[in-house]
Amino acid sequence: MTVYSPPFYLRNGHLQTIYPTLFRKLGMPAYQRERITTADDDFLDLDWACVGGKTLVILCHGLEGNSTRDYIKGMVKAVNDQGLDALAWNYRGCSAEPNRQKIMYHNGATYDLNTVIQHAAGTQHYAHIFVIGFSMGGNLALLYAGQQAENIHHLIRGIIGFSVPCELSHSSRALEHPACTIYMKRFLIKLHKKLQSKSSQFPNDIIIDNYHQIKTFKQFDDRYTAPLHGFTDAEDYWHRCSCNRHLTHIRVPTLIVNALDDPFLLDDCYPHALVSANHHLTLETPSHGGHVGFILPGTTYWSEQRALSFIEQQLRSLSTCLTTPQNSAISRTLSDCCDD
Repeated sequence: MTVYSPPFYLRNGHLQTIYPTLFRKLGMPAYQRERITTADDDFLDLDWACVGGKTLVILCHGLEGNSTRDYIKGMVKAVNDQGLDALAWNYRGCSAEPNRQKIMYHNGATYDLNTVIQHAAGTQHYAHIFVIGFSMGGNLALLYAGQQAENIHHLIRGIIGFSVPCELSHSSRALEHPACTIYMKRFLIKLHKKLQSKSSQFPNDIIIDNYHQIKTFKQFDDRYTAPLHGFTDAEDYWHRCSCNRHLTHIRVPTLIVNALDDPFLLDDCYPHALVSANHHLTLETPSHGGHVGFILPGTTYWSEQRALSFIEQQLRSLSTCLTTPQNSAISRTLSDCCDD
């Protein structure tokens, strides 16, 4: 494992957060899209990037993200280059087409992640599955693993979360800071566009009048997220859907990487005590990295290197027939010899 050391000109959390959005431009992976139907007759769009591997990496994007975000594309390329298949799934309403049902996606929608995992495991022939989540996607992945506990799908070998808002109330409070105004406004603008589309589908249930009065996630979640998804209010939603409540129940190797200069995180988003109580968990808190940053010169970011290192470590621990993969890469031979 290497500790993240940023370029000298990117030793600020806000720069780390903003820089990839402005300057990281990666080509689109050769996705093959598959649409699957959910139990409530909605749909999820899955973007597969397959190279014939026996290990699958499922990627969970952040708030208002999708499979075309550069942090997703970067991780897809990184795992494909090591002979691993990737599946970047889009949350409800995040694949450029409104979903059918009134409900959308949120931090606690682990039922959709479970649908994706069950589908991928049941229709392909993988020996191992890893789940990587970014920001909201990290909370979703960790919450899923904690809720499933010992009943997690037997092919899941590990969970990785980068820039995870482990305590949603604290992350929401962080984004109310004046220094985060630019992020908050950006999120609210994107969410407004989505709600406009949903309002045309469900005009009696989703009212967007006076949306401009909303300035915080508490106001947004009180008005929309909570009532649409069965929560009492924002506080109830945050409490029930924060992964911190379930970290002690996780039973698969899990890595959480939260930079100390992440402008989206506060206090209990760094759950040292909870991690110490569960030997399956590892929490790394590099001094730098911002929110979903971890930038390095060149096309590969440190988060991608760290994820591959973790996956390699887990596959090695499963293997009884290989010692060291050549050139420290995750070789396909390793996956082959560990086939269930």
